[in-house]
Amino acid sequence: MASAQLGSFKVPLVDNEPLKGYAPGSPERRALEAALVEMEQQLPFEIPCIVNGQEIRTGKLAKQPIPSDHARHLCSYHEADTTTVAAAIEGALAAKAQWEAMPWNDRAAIFLRAAELVSGKYRYKLMAATMLGQGKNAWQAEIDAAAELTDFFRFGVKYMEELYSQQPPKNTAGSWNRVEYRPLEGFVLAVSPFNFTAIGGNLPGAPALVGNVVVWKPSPAATYSNYLVYRILAEAGVPPGVIQFVPGPPPEVVAQCINHPNFAALHFTGSTFVFKKLWKDIAANVDKYKGYPRIVGETGGKNFHLIHRSAEIRNAVLQSVRGAFEYQGQKCSALSRLYVSSSVWEGGFKDQFLSEIARIKVGPPQDFRSFMGPVIGRPAFDRILSYIQKAKDAGGEILIGGTGDDSKGYFIQPTVILTKDPRSVTMQEEVFGPVVTVYVYQDDEFEDLLQLIDNTSAYALTGSIFATDRSALITATSKLRHAAGNVYYNEKCTGAVVGQQPFGGSRASGTNDKAGSVSLFYRFVSARSIKENFVGLEDFQYPSNLV
Repeated sequence: MASAQLGSFKVPLVDNEPLKGYAPGSPERRALEAALVEMEQQLPFEIPCIVNGQEIRTGKLAKQPIPSDHARHLCSYHEADTTTVAAAIEGALAAKAQWEAMPWNDRAAIFLRAAELVSGKYRYKLMAATMLGQGKNAWQAEIDAAAELTDFFRFGVKYMEELYSQQPPKNTAGSWNRVEYRPLEGFVLAVSPFNFTAIGGNLPGAPALVGNVVVWKPSPAATYSNYLVYRILAEAGVPPGVIQFVPGPPPEVVAQCINHPNFAALHFTGSTFVFKKLWKDIAANVDKYKGYPRIVGETGGKNFHLIHRSAEIRNAVLQSVRGAFEYQGQKCSALSRLYVSSSVWEGGFKDQFLSEIARIKVGPPQDFRSFMGPVIGRPAFDRILSYIQKAKDAGGEILIGGTGDDSKGYFIQPTVILTKDPRSVTMQEEVFGPVVTVYVYQDDEFEDLLQLIDNTSAYALTGSIFATDRSALITATSKLRHAAGNVYYNEKCTGAVVGQQPFGGSRASGTNDKAGSVSLFYRFVSARSIKENFVGLEDFQYPSNLV
């Protein structure tokens, strides 16, 4: 039963989760190492589907391999069958009325508690699962599974408060206008990716926070960490049925959901190809639905660094190393196109860039010296190496890297390709791996180059401009206005922070609904305007009708 709301509540002040450094001998380093040891001793885990709070074991098992040691697997999981998915949908719809009727402050309290559980009690367990299962080193796991997930929940509560406070500024005499932000009519399908545990939490979490019910299909390659997130939400107080956890074969699970008449929205992060297909499938089903489904998606990127002749070379070098090779380039925001002015390239950038990359240690994430870990699996390993070969066949010069070793894990060396063709395949197509292609341009070609950057790729996610010349920053920003949804000055093109840089891009990169901001939450509500009149009419006629 909903309780009476006897106050106008304000949520606690929120701030970004402080980041821990994991230096040798630090308390957090010891705690994380202990969590890794414990998890490796206990694996493999067996993960059920969770429908209406009940564990369902279908008997059809799939495995989540450890990408740094593919002979082992982190977990096996029960794949949802058609009966399980149908039960998940119906159970979510049954839970809907009570969840959306819950006072917003109670929903807020649940997610604030979830944030505390992520940042405290389960921090190192979540990180260990992300490191082993998704191949992230300690720092990448910290900024993802600990900090960003916490931030999504805390700031999500703040954004819900902000959303609900948007009310009409004007009331005519004798009346009161107000707006309520209803959850969508039906259920939301959340399809989350392997590369960010935090996104796994936000895709079902954001719609649920504003009163929706969600069927959540996690990525097969992030099943265990996402299962832990589900358990945290349940422990925090999300009622059974509000979020249904249904791992399984993506085409079958997704198709069954989008064929349902009560399908209300898709919240998706993944490949552009899959997102476009789902958009077409949803459009083909539009006559089945009770309403027009909302489609919210973030897909790929072909992200650039533009190094102007006035750039501070050392900073541009180090930012480019991080932008390209953090998490093995498996971020939708990762650097893959690097445009460098000839004077900067020959003036120290090339030598410093290659020298720094040569220092990168590639290895398992449990080895804290590893800057890079494995790519996520066999298909990724083969695809990335095939792109490197295509670049070589087309005349690209491999300046460093270009090789891989899959004998134990799926490891690829950080790779730099120098091209003379600014429209070569690795300058246009998303590789999603530790590969960056460099094009060196003449200093006086800067303005012409901007048009080339703008129209080389179908994507428009992130980009960075390195210059100390303010006019160069202004010119590039103007001419690249639609080339990136997130643009950075003298900073790498990755690492958007919740509450600081709302994240998302347009063109082939997605719907640009800006995760980490209030904008996202508008997509999962349907506003209703209410006007209440306090003074009745005395006559139906207008003054102009009188004689």
